[in-house]
Amino acid sequence: MNTIPDLSNGFSRDNPSPRYRELLALYQSLHHEGDPEMGHAPEQIFNGRSLRSQIGNIQMLTVQFKAKSLLDYGAGKGLPYQETDLKHPSGRVYKNLAEFFEVESITCYDPAYKPYSTFPAEQKFDGVISTDVMEHCPEEDLPWILDEMFAVAGKFVFANVNGRPADRHLPNGDNAHCTLYPMEWWNELFASTRKNHPEIPYFILYSSDQIGPDGQYVEHAING
Repeated sequence: MNTIPDLSNGFSRDNPSPRYRELLALYQSLHHEGDPEMGHAPEQIFNGRSLRSQIGNIQMLTVQFKAKSLLDYGAGKGLPYQETDLKHPSGRVYKNLAEFFEVESITCYDPAYKPYSTFPAEQKFDGVISTDVMEHCPEEDLPWILDEMFAVAGKFVFANVNGRPADRHLPNGDNAHCTLYPMEWWNELFASTRKNHPEIPYFILYSSDQIGPDGQYVEHAING
């Protein structure tokens, strides 16, 4: 297994890797111009839809930790947060996701989407969540990315990590999922980061490339 990178590699928010800068420019272009080759308009690109499959897991954590504020790290356009009158399978209708999560505020951050591109480094949030984001980040930048997620978290960090290639390719031909490793690698990376923030537990839902008996990709829950 590959060794996990660490903060001593010199990369940071103020000095990200060349690969990070390259990918950021590509994602900014996709957000602004869409993907003409795929026939996707800007509003269809990275609109935050991956959050929908995780809202039940996130809600369990917000209730468990009595969270009142959330930061969505890598929220894309944050479309699910704009939806109203959400119907739960139980039949109950929620005004929005904030009411469903039982939180008072949700802040979106995404470096490639201008309205949400300013990282709230001076704020604290009860929970920091990230869905289908980590595998889009260059391996060498993950230590500082994770460190700043833990730094602004007051009660927990949650990440949904995908362990297989994406359906989408970037304009340069690369697969959108640039960092693909087994769940053990991700757990080691999160555990290493937590050493600097021992009071903050983390929860990873790892979606593997294995197909289960039900025909769905097998998911593994990791708590640290």
